[in-house]
Amino acid sequence: MLFGATCWAAPDPLFIEHCAICHGAEATGGDRGPALANKQRLRRLSTTDLAAIIRNGTPGGMPAFPLPENRISQLAAYVHSLNATAFEAQPEGDPAAGEAFFFGRGKCASCHAAGGRGWMPGDSGPGGPDLSNVARRLTLAELEQALMYPSERIAPGYGVVNVILKDGSSLRGFARNRTSHSVQLQTFDGKLRLLDETDYREIKLEPDSPMPALNAGADQRRDLIAWLSRLSGDRLNADPGAPHSDAPAATPAEFESILHPARGDWPSYNGNLNGNRYSTFNQITPANVSKLQLQWIYPIQYQPLETTPLVVNGVLYATGPNQVFAIDARSGSEIWRYVRPRTPPGVIASDAGLGANRGVALLGDRVFFTTDDAHLLCLNRLSGALLWEVYMPETPQHYGTTSAPLVVNGLVISGVAGADEGIRGFIGAWDAATGQLAWRFWTVPKTGEPGSETWQGGAIDFGGGSTWLTGTYDEETGLLYWPTGNPFPDTDGTNRKGDNLYTDCDLALDPKTGKLRWYFQYTPHDLHDWDAVQPLVLVNAMFQGRERKLLLHANRNGYFYVLDRTSGELLLSKPFVKKLTWSSAIDSKGKPLLTPNNETNTGGVKTCPAVRGATNWYSTAFDPRSNLYYVMVVEDCSIYRQAKQGGFGFIDNPRDPGMKFLRALNMETGEIAWEIPQIGSVERNYSGVLATSTGLVFYGESSGAFAAVDAKNGKTLWHFDAGSVWKASPMTYTAAGRQYIAIASGANILSFALPDTR
Repeated sequence: MLFGATCWAAPDPLFIEHCAICHGAEATGGDRGPALANKQRLRRLSTTDLAAIIRNGTPGGMPAFPLPENRISQLAAYVHSLNATAFEAQPEGDPAAGEAFFFGRGKCASCHAAGGRGWMPGDSGPGGPDLSNVARRLTLAELEQALMYPSERIAPGYGVVNVILKDGSSLRGFARNRTSHSVQLQTFDGKLRLLDETDYREIKLEPDSPMPALNAGADQRRDLIAWLSRLSGDRLNADPGAPHSDAPAATPAEFESILHPARGDWPSYNGNLNGNRYSTFNQITPANVSKLQLQWIYPIQYQPLETTPLVVNGVLYATGPNQVFAIDARSGSEIWRYVRPRTPPGVIASDAGLGANRGVALLGDRVFFTTDDAHLLCLNRLSGALLWEVYMPETPQHYGTTSAPLVVNGLVISGVAGADEGIRGFIGAWDAATGQLAWRFWTVPKTGEPGSETWQGGAIDFGGGSTWLTGTYDEETGLLYWPTGNPFPDTDGTNRKGDNLYTDCDLALDPKTGKLRWYFQYTPHDLHDWDAVQPLVLVNAMFQGRERKLLLHANRNGYFYVLDRTSGELLLSKPFVKKLTWSSAIDSKGKPLLTPNNETNTGGVKTCPAVRGATNWYSTAFDPRSNLYYVMVVEDCSIYRQAKQGGFGFIDNPRDPGMKFLRALNMETGEIAWEIPQIGSVERNYSGVLATSTGLVFYGESSGAFAAVDAKNGKTLWHFDAGSVWKASPMTYTAAGRQYIAIASGANILSFALPDTR
């Protein structure tokens, strides 16, 4: 069916001569060959790809065509034109008039959104597909067909169904996804109902779209198509600080649901803003954990994943590099995904360039995540539509981003990676509704600013200080806590003499303004890449006879620290590894007493811990009942050389190999209460831990299994052989009243639960 002269090129004589006998004169297909026009698969191929198919044929299908190269190129260009997107076609018309029609008289925005404007969850109407990138998804012919004959081109995930529930009542809405055993239903009030086969009797598919055919004159239709054909999904904010004036502000109730989560939800990176992966969900216990079973697997095309899934109202949100997925937390069925191209290798900081991404943040109907090239994005939680986007740095450097953002009140807060390539690190806060910058705290001061006196030499300009792990927030003190990375160059301090503030620190900031309240530096003048980017766990506990507000930090330099989080006062420092040679102790003010092993030279010095640290970014947990703090620990050493970059080497000694342990530390003394030696490669295991109030600790073993142990003594009670490389931390949630344990394993999200006995 044709919909206007601008949508189709005239049939090519060369195509008629060689191809029409199989594919039809208008490339719409025939008995001998498929259609070649308006094909999603062909739309992804370049003219070079198409030329190769024409030249070589396909296995068991189309024969090769021994034509001159100029004719092959002509045919390839014609087939490509049949699949050109509306954005490539750029049809005539007045886009401004089309935009006015969409948001005005045409009433399109009563059901659709585009560029962060239009229908949003909570609005009346069914809430149809977001159109922000419709020009790159459809050809002109498909676009006009969707407008004039909507029931003939229903967008995937927006077929209308009527679901008859077990009690005889019914629900009507869009089947965002459907399997033989479940349906993810978006009802016409803009809510998601996640149903499995135990919830319903029957699902009836309606043949028609609820969208009426476009009622517009020829000029209005032309202008509307001209505007829609320019919606490419590209970055929305030309000015990174430009606010979206019509965006509703975040409400106190939305933040309250993050600060004090509904039972069963896991709405932030660590479950709670205090950073402690300690859950009070109590269905899974030491007595029944041996019955835990895998419930579903969701694959993501990247490994090893580092994401921690979030769950709110039964929807699970997980990430890969530049990817966000909304998944039914009970069945593992996808609801939507947002994907954008990755930055070419070598352009950005190493971990971000390799694809590391640790998750999203949520607030109300918004999802926030960071891209590999240091952009902060806000998506619609119901549809995955892009609402706003900002470039986080002031100026381009070797910036990347890998961490899940943190939401505090109406601000979304995030840091950056890249210190090992030389950046000026910072923490930034943006308005959650508009994307407007609220404040920025620089972890390396400019010359003349407070703290710059701790940098003697020219390295201060690109002195490092990454902020690439999610911080924590304390409702009681009203403070934001954030760890910072190593100085640059990593192992050569000749051009940065001094303590190098504020690298290798924990920072306490005012979350409203970004002003510094206090700091604690763990490794002044770091020469070993021992950044302080480890979990900051905030707890209220009895400490040495006094109830205190504490911050717990097992540092990469090998010492376990307990701080008073109201002031930054050091209360305890004790080694939690046995291989520690760079320092003999930490004094009462927190300064390390250095040994000769601390100094690097051009020949190399053996120093412990190893460059990856006594621990790293993987999550820790604290059990307030037993006062035990759980952390994955590495006993290993490296050879450190004085070098601008890459000044370290690994030691391969079969008589004294590197070892990893899951250790439980007594929080008041720092003593090891119990430990589990890990069998397998130290490098394969970056698993964090999850503790529960029922007395369990979950973690990934170096052997590749996922395990649960008794929190009191470390006895293994259950394991599942995943054969995985672990680079993620476990979490827990409930869906439909049932508790699940989930973890990213290799290229998959795994979710476990007890057998369903209902």
